[in-house]
Amino acid sequence: MGFQGNVLVLLFGSLGIYLTFTLVKVLYKLWWTPIRMQNFMASQGIRGPSYRFIHGSTREVTAMKKEAMAKPMTLSHNIFPKVLPQIYTWINTYGRNYLSWYGPKAHFVVSESELVKEILNNKDRSYPKGDVPAYFRLLLGNGITTSEGEKWTKHRKLSTYAFNAENLKGMIPEMIASVEMMLERWKQNEGREIEVYDELRLLTSEIISRTAFGSSYLEGKNIFDMLTKLSLLINRNLYKLRLPGISKFWRTRDEIESENLVKGIRNSVMEIIKKREEKVKTGEAEGFGNDFLGVLLNSYHDADEKKRISIEDVVDECKTFYIAGQESTNSLLSWTILLLAIHTDWQEEARKEVLKIFGQQKPNLDGIAKLKIVRKL
Repeated sequence: MGFQGNVLVLLFGSLGIYLTFTLVKVLYKLWWTPIRMQNFMASQGIRGPSYRFIHGSTREVTAMKKEAMAKPMTLSHNIFPKVLPQIYTWINTYGRNYLSWYGPKAHFVVSESELVKEILNNKDRSYPKGDVPAYFRLLLGNGITTSEGEKWTKHRKLSTYAFNAENLKGMIPEMIASVEMMLERWKQNEGREIEVYDELRLLTSEIISRTAFGSSYLEGKNIFDMLTKLSLLINRNLYKLRLPGISKFWRTRDEIESENLVKGIRNSVMEIIKKREEKVKTGEAEGFGNDFLGVLLNSYHDADEKKRISIEDVVDECKTFYIAGQESTNSLLSWTILLLAIHTDWQEEARKEVLKIFGQQKPNLDGIAKLKIVRKL
């Protein structure tokens, strides 16, 4: 055999070793490790749905969600089976604490109240935050909901300062003005159906834009619309697994659209930031302000490097507050109005209390603190 033949033998031999090593590594990660983990947890009395090669429990979750959403729902508080059918089913099947799988990654689900308290207290930092899925990272970036340690502490202090009692008191007139505008629209639609959820989405969007960022409704609406689209894409792809690294060579339509939305959101937030900075530079404003954006920008421009945050931190915190503040408040208000519509006795009692405390005056912080019935809703 000549020199070239020896080279070919060596090449094919090396390739064979490499492929064998890669196959063993893949099987170790996708089969051996999950099975070993499943058996170990079973020996501790923790059961759950069986691990499925590569997919884990994701296909079962997708099927359960599809089936749950296809069924009509009566007016009931029992929304658990509808919203999280997989957790509802597996708690009833395997107990309050069980093991499930996101691909080859084990998820230990805990629902016993005492254990949940221990985990949330996390005094000795024994329970670090898990890795955030790539799609969620697009939505929230590296803001307060995903960060840990010193960074989380620093960002938490900024949020607490921005929304202290005194600052919240100053936001009430803006909130009242936004509510009055909404009610005026409703009067013009008297006798016709109103999609309350959409109306409250517009209301919360406007209030957040005006009170937290000092921006116009249209600027806020643009950001909220993009965040809503991005959230829908995340929900659609949450349980679709992708092979690591494949996005470098081939991206789905949803991935491309998600990246475009992230760029659009960043650009819109940066425009609001630059407008605020420009007002300070030109002398139109003495400082960046005390609203949420102002607090973030004061920290971004802080002379003390230890207190300073990056521009990406500012953008990520804005994204987090836009999506978390709007979505949670909108859902809460919509659900409250639905319950009041069902339970007219509570509706009447709440109305009497509001009229007793405020009469025909606009709400104020001191009066709001006296609303006992309303606070129970």
